[in-house]
Amino acid sequence: MTAGTPHGGGSGEGEQETGGGGTSGGRLVLRLLRRAAGLLRLTSLRLRLVVVFALVALTAAVSASGIAYWLNRNTVLDRTQNAALKDFRKSLEDSTHSLPLRPRCSELQDAARQMAAGPQNYTVLLIGVDSAGKECAATTDKNLLTLQTIPQSLRNAVDQVRPVDENNPSPHHLYWQRKEVGGVPYLVAGAQVIGGGPTGYMMKSLATERQDLTSLGWSLGIATALALVGSALLAQAAATTVLRPVQRLGYAARQLGEGRLDTRLRVTGTDELADLSRTFNRTAERLQQRVEELSGREAASRRFVADMSHELRTPLTAITAVTEVLEEEADSLDPMIAPAVQLVVSETRRLNDLVENLMEVTRFDAGTARLVLDHVDVADQVTACIDARAWLDAVELDADRGTMVRLDPRRLDVILANLIGNALKHGGSPVRVSVRTEPAEPTAAVPAADGAEPVAEESAPGGDADPFERGREPGGEQLVIRVRDHGPGIPEEVLPHVFDRFYKASASRPRSEGSGLGLSIAQENAHIHGGGISAANHPEGGAVFTLRLPMDAPRPDDGDEPADGGERPKGEGPEGRR
Repeated sequence: MTAGTPHGGGSGEGEQETGGGGTSGGRLVLRLLRRAAGLLRLTSLRLRLVVVFALVALTAAVSASGIAYWLNRNTVLDRTQNAALKDFRKSLEDSTHSLPLRPRCSELQDAARQMAAGPQNYTVLLIGVDSAGKECAATTDKNLLTLQTIPQSLRNAVDQVRPVDENNPSPHHLYWQRKEVGGVPYLVAGAQVIGGGPTGYMMKSLATERQDLTSLGWSLGIATALALVGSALLAQAAATTVLRPVQRLGYAARQLGEGRLDTRLRVTGTDELADLSRTFNRTAERLQQRVEELSGREAASRRFVADMSHELRTPLTAITAVTEVLEEEADSLDPMIAPAVQLVVSETRRLNDLVENLMEVTRFDAGTARLVLDHVDVADQVTACIDARAWLDAVELDADRGTMVRLDPRRLDVILANLIGNALKHGGSPVRVSVRTEPAEPTAAVPAADGAEPVAEESAPGGDADPFERGREPGGEQLVIRVRDHGPGIPEEVLPHVFDRFYKASASRPRSEGSGLGLSIAQENAHIHGGGISAANHPEGGAVFTLRLPMDAPRPDDGDEPADGGERPKGEGPEGRR
């Protein structure tokens, strides 16, 4: 009798799953979780490094644990199985050697008990035929091992007689397989005594081996989890080491973008990050030099314009006096000379206006323009502006008296003169001016200097507010002055540029009566009050300019505006607005 290979079947070791329920944490835990979520955003490089490290460590740990578990499982089962099969074969030979060829049931039962009393502690079933030809089955555990519990495939393999030859010296072999009974794994084996005699089966529990393998699996799982945590911590440390220079670089770039051109990085080491820091420092240094050079040129240009404007004022004063005399004597001049004199007078006035506007623009660019605040009645202020320029017959005013606002009256007059004068010059009559107070609400403002998007505005009381204004503050009220004409409106391509300096809607109109600085100066005066101006087209035709100012303008930081700021620029619009 020799041991053979398993005929089929095997034990199935069940795997247990454990689940953990989350416990509600306190405010500290929630705060830490929010902080961790902020640190490990889905798009952050830190999170990607941690995930990659964790995946690599998890893959390595799971592979190593799986291989170790598989090797240990086979070793444990093979050792237990071989020991049990070897003991069963020897016990079957020893116990049946003294039995007669046709033993009685009692003799089989005694032999079965003797075999089961061995060190392997397995259950035995002996099947034989007595002298009367009756089959007898003796088992040491009727509830566990009977003919019905033995797999039919194993019984067929045990009963099979193989031809004896040089490759197969025995007609019968020892066969085994693993199976579960009631959730407990067992090793079932059977063999037939060569030369006649009983057939023996044994069933050995593998519960101890399963328990050992389960403990091994838990140990490997814990080791894998620890390796995963360790890799995450290592990845965090590595990410911190790698990302700290990147974070410093990002902070320095933001500082540079905010105008702090002297920002530099401290360079340590010779790696790629150090090279990147050196490159940033060189770039920042060159940028600072370039900006300083451009700032110097811009300052020189502003000084040149200011100096030129101041220098022009002296000869312009004399020329203006002469032109006034010529204008008074125009009726007595030769008719051939009168048109030339009138041209000189008009061009002198235009040149004088241009010089005054250039001086005003220079003050805005240099940041020296200051507010001289006073409480004024807006209706009276608008009326005075219209009356001073003899526009009462061409302008319709819709304003209630008693609207008191704290602002700079001179600068408000400049704004109104430019807006109304622009409407009269380029729009169509009648020009309607409405004064209202509206709730100040925060809006998503575009730069007012670029002009407002074309939106429908009503000049009637309670008209809808332009949602592209600056100078609004949440809560309270703001002053809203709308100037509407009934002309052809502003072309869509011109709207974003109506507040640009010297902008002309048509290149074919290089000359006009204005300097092209009026609306730009009006916008700057609105900005210095904390407000803004927008331009739009009315649905019924014509253009609408909307001025929004806070009810209480911000106080100037220091001093009053320069003495030469007392001059009032004339109101005018951009060249060729239509």
